Amino acid sequence: MKPWIELGTAQIPNNGGTLKLRQRDQEFSISLSGPRGELMNSRRFNSERELSLLGCAHLKTSENARVVVGGMGMGYTLAAALEVLPPSAEVIVADLIPEVVEWNRGPLGDCAGRPLDDSRTRVHIGDVRELLERGDSEYDAVLLDVDNGPEGLTQSDNNWLYSLEGTSCIYESLTAGGMLAVWSAGPDSMYVNRLKKAGFRVEVKTVRERPGKGARHTIFLGKKASV
Repeated sequence: MKPWIELGTAQIPNNGGTLKLRQRDQEFSISLSGPRGELMNSRRFNSERELSLLGCAHLKTSENARVVVGGMGMGYTLAAALEVLPPSAEVIVADLIPEVVEWNRGPLGDCAGRPLDDSRTRVHIGDVRELLERGDSEYDAVLLDVDNGPEGLTQSDNNWLYSLEGTSCIYESLTAGGMLAVWSAGPDSMYVNRLKKAGFRVEVKTVRERPGKGARHTIFLGKKASV
């Protein structure tokens, strides 16, 4: 088996550690320094796709739909959202780390079909919170895959997104009938309670990291009332 080749590194803000991008043949890996290890792999991305397919299912025929994707990752969440959405849609992908976006413009781009080249895509370098705090009900879906689930593992500031304050702010940022979809490595009953307290109608889905096999991940779906 060929060895891994390191293609790049990036520092996570606020002492969150170091990300490493590596390649072995056609396989790519992004890992975090320390015990957490690998965060994502180009061979295991089905749950990231399911995040978008579930979160954007209600927008297949919605003209001028606006979607926020929190977390660039390897581009699979963004690519799946673009597959679902009509030509008039706009998808804003937010990531704190500019190097991750550049990796997706470069060596990672072909993994997900270069979704950053799609004319519907906009990039926000910075915290997704900056987009959500406007509170003017302008998004039809918010898709979050910024950490390991409802806790700030790689970036402590992400805790706000999963707090009652942050969850309520996301609720206000959504249009009537809008959807929040959150990726998680596993279930979290306390987060479900916070979603309900913020006003969401909640559904929890279990999906596999590969179609029909691999680790089980959780997708939290929160739907805002239509009226």
